[in-house]
Amino acid sequence: MTEETRRTEPIDQPQTPEAASANESTANANEEKTDVMPSLEEMLRIAEQKAAEHHDAWLRAKAEAENVRRRAQEEVAKASKFASERFAASMLPVKDSLEAALGTPNQTLETLRQGVELTLRQLENAFESANVRQIDPQGEKFDPHLHQAVGMIESEAEPNTVVQVLQKGYLLHERVLRPALVMVAKPKSEPESTKGGEQGASS
Repeated sequence: MTEETRRTEPIDQPQTPEAASANESTANANEEKTDVMPSLEEMLRIAEQKAAEHHDAWLRAKAEAENVRRRAQEEVAKASKFASERFAASMLPVKDSLEAALGTPNQTLETLRQGVELTLRQLENAFESANVRQIDPQGEKFDPHLHQAVGMIESEAEPNTVVQVLQKGYLLHERVLRPALVMVAKPKSEPESTKGGEQGASS
């Protein structure tokens, strides 16, 4: 072998222990990456499992929402069915008093009156417990939302003032159950003699 050939051939350098250790670590890391990375089949299995979990959660949420809706409907139905239960219970003593009055023989007029007054107080208490309020607008300004005018009469009161209550009205909370039937004041007309005197004076 000539001197020139020896100069052109690569000379294998011996690896140091540090370089050999680094190469071995790199190879091990590549092997670990290959082992950790899941296969397509594994990725598909995981995706299907998550999809099934989400579907189950959706079914549970749907069932819970349906249960809530059904319970709400049942509560509304019960409230509508038994809305008058409290008022009906408060009316029972009134009926008992009326039956007792009719069942008592040989009543005097005064005894009968006292029984009717007692029954009326029971009825008023029942109305109060049910938030039923009376409309008695005597002397008040006419209100078309609460009153129903059946006529007008001449009066010393201001025009559109309620001067006579023919039938009381009632409110349930703020809703009108029945308007009060009333007569409303109108200005008094001038006497004919006064009108004639005024006309004569003007002529």
